[in-house]
Amino acid sequence: MTSPAPCSRSWSISEDSLKRYVQFASESCIQELLSASDSNRDTRVGTGNNANDGWKVLTLDNGVEISKRRSGKTASFHTFRSRWLLTSVSPQQFITVANAIDAAKQWDPDLVEARYIKDLEDNLSIIRLKFGDNAKPLFRNREFIVYERRETMEDGTLVVAVASLPKEIAAGLQPKQNNAIRGLLLQSGWVVEKLKGDSCMVTYVVQLDPAGWMPRCFVNRLNNRLVMIIENLKKLAQACPIDGDGGET
Repeated sequence: MTSPAPCSRSWSISEDSLKRYVQFASESCIQELLSASDSNRDTRVGTGNNANDGWKVLTLDNGVEISKRRSGKTASFHTFRSRWLLTSVSPQQFITVANAIDAAKQWDPDLVEARYIKDLEDNLSIIRLKFGDNAKPLFRNREFIVYERRETMEDGTLVVAVASLPKEIAAGLQPKQNNAIRGLLLQSGWVVEKLKGDSCMVTYVVQLDPAGWMPRCFVNRLNNRLVMIIENLKKLAQACPIDGDGGET
């Protein structure tokens, strides 16, 4: 009597339901990003962390600070943060390349497809990332559906929040059930603060595996590597001309 298979193989999610979920989740993500970037507003990276903010500095090398903080109800997982003062890149230059697609290319060059599925609002998009046979084990032959939300604060700070959708919601955006889809791979984002001259402070925060389905030691090791993508994105930003003043390379 119980044969739910035909129903579970193909279903869809309504536009309203998708928008409600993403708006709520992305707002939470943006607040966490702003909170993570607010612990040290000094224009010099690594000038001491607030002893009560939970961030522990792992490395401070070549102008970039990498920190981690315990997160989650059980505090068994870590959120990683990198901060870098970019003296030759304007916020507008950096934000043009600080998006889910360009960041994914830095995580793994074997990204075989990256495309925008739909725009829910002017500043809120859904993106599909597909990795191939030669990708790193975490991404190999997997698809991830992520949202990307961009906001400009009153003080000019630019925020880009990116997170993967739960598998049930991601699968509802596909025409048929896709076993290659992984849900809740990461929550991450950028906070880009304008400084004097043509420079900016970039804070990147990433939590890989917020759903907790991977070995913790593997997650923490890969998180540490993910925060280093700023270096490659900086090079892309420097090569990217912008309208108006532009940034010097």
